[in-house]
Amino acid sequence: MPAPFDVLRIANCSGFYGDRLSAAREMVEGGPIDVLTGDYLAELTMLILWKARQRDPDAGYAVSFLAQMHEVLGSCLERGIKIVVNAGGLNPAGLAAKLGELAALGGLHPTIAHLEGDDLLDRLPELGEKGHGFANLSTGRLLADSGIEPVTANAYLGGWGIARALRAGADVVICGRVTDAALVTGPAAWAFDWALDDWDRLAGAVAAGHIIECGAQATGGNFSFFTEIEYPVHPGFPIAEMHPDGSCVITKHEGTGGAVTVDTVTAQLLYEIERPEYLNADVVARFDTLRLEQEGPDRVRVTGTRGEPAPDTLKVCLNYLGGFRNSATFVLTGLDIEAKARFAEASLLDATGGADRFDEFDLRMERPAADTARLTLTVKDPDRDKVGRALFTAVAGTALASYPGFYLEQASPRPTEYGVYWPALVAADEVPAQVVLADGTRLDVPKPPTVARVRQERPAAGSEPRPAVPSGPTVRAPLGRLVGARSGDKGGDANIGLWARTDEAYAWLRAHLGVDELRLLLPEAAELEVVRYELPNLRALNFVLHGLLGEGVAASTRPDPQAKSLGEYLRARPVDIPMDLLPGL
Repeated sequence: MPAPFDVLRIANCSGFYGDRLSAAREMVEGGPIDVLTGDYLAELTMLILWKARQRDPDAGYAVSFLAQMHEVLGSCLERGIKIVVNAGGLNPAGLAAKLGELAALGGLHPTIAHLEGDDLLDRLPELGEKGHGFANLSTGRLLADSGIEPVTANAYLGGWGIARALRAGADVVICGRVTDAALVTGPAAWAFDWALDDWDRLAGAVAAGHIIECGAQATGGNFSFFTEIEYPVHPGFPIAEMHPDGSCVITKHEGTGGAVTVDTVTAQLLYEIERPEYLNADVVARFDTLRLEQEGPDRVRVTGTRGEPAPDTLKVCLNYLGGFRNSATFVLTGLDIEAKARFAEASLLDATGGADRFDEFDLRMERPAADTARLTLTVKDPDRDKVGRALFTAVAGTALASYPGFYLEQASPRPTEYGVYWPALVAADEVPAQVVLADGTRLDVPKPPTVARVRQERPAAGSEPRPAVPSGPTVRAPLGRLVGARSGDKGGDANIGLWARTDEAYAWLRAHLGVDELRLLLPEAAELEVVRYELPNLRALNFVLHGLLGEGVAASTRPDPQAKSLGEYLRARPVDIPMDLLPGL
């Protein structure tokens, strides 16, 4: 049993593999914390780590974590700060061993545990025989019928393995693919001795984990209203002060940049979500029940998160090699931009033999100014040579016979290999996990009780009273003058979360921005399935644009393959807003 905690201060020091290296030191030295966490994994990261392991079988983990530990491991041990990360990637055992070597060189002797069980790659045939077809969550296509061969297959484990490791005395817990929020649910369950079915408490920890998982995005990073922050540069990383009842306060170390406000926390809550029911391996957290309150400067209290039993399935991240891709960018300037683009397209089709020669032939134009545009061709195909030297030769061969003012901004004879993310589900009962201690002891991870879930296409609308929708004279203005946005990717889908800062503004937003209106503002979504969800406690709407990103970040031909800028683009679109909501215009 751990010593009782009144408050457990869980700090984040990484939101992705490549985040600010100094963040670990800043969090350890900047003020009191109890747990240092770091999130290093995304769907694309698993493919990156696989490629690293092809070069070195002992690799496959986030090496930047070792650099961070070189700076802070001694301080953490001295102060009793637990370290919990998913930096193990595809090789948690290897990272645990490497960290042990690093510690020994410094005369340190941490108790290091790692978590195993998420890697299902070698078990795919066995699971297939048991009836797990691994249907793609976006398309419904069965893995068995696809002819593809995954190179990674990892289930998203929950936080109970982390809790078990901490209860066994671990100073450092190294995980592979766990849910991002598990880095908070595990330490909280350990510290407060929660039960497997403490649904509301666990849901509160999931909300806290989702808020701090992406580092500085909760403290003013990538924030719509960044001009209102006094010092937005070099924001401090977030801390969740967890309480035994599952509520928390989101904050940061005093004197650091950025800000923690209801708006910055709302923005992160809306990031890369779908339904208000946020599914996690440990619990289903109801984001439509939580409430935010500005408790003081850089302190936001999160309360009221309701939890429902854990789902009986776990999400699985499969990646496979899709082939090769290459691109070329043409600059169009001066007069007759549209005609020049048509000329360039005809020339490319003639030179390459036609779009049908490639698995995918994508040509899209960006026009930042009336007299300038960029036309980018992206091709994908299993044949490396076809999209490599042959494409480059065809493109270059049009140079002196193309539109006036022709020049290339980018072209290369060297294609790149790309991967495809394949999200699927597996029965939770089929994924036993174990904690492995430094002496080789293996501890089974307990499983929460689960229930089958029926996914609703559209949640029922809230029933609480709402302010009257503002009316009266309107003014044509960018949507972003009234609302904030945060967007991101969910495999091949994109989400845009929009929130208002007053009840009146939300009443207008809710009444005037439906799916049809969104399609008018975002023409590229005109033919896509778009679903809208309401989160009235956050004064927010969340739109999911199914299929916008094609086969996902590594395979998408969009200039912004993770839809990071989509929300800000939408905020710039002009709409008719009641003048009473924009008194300054």
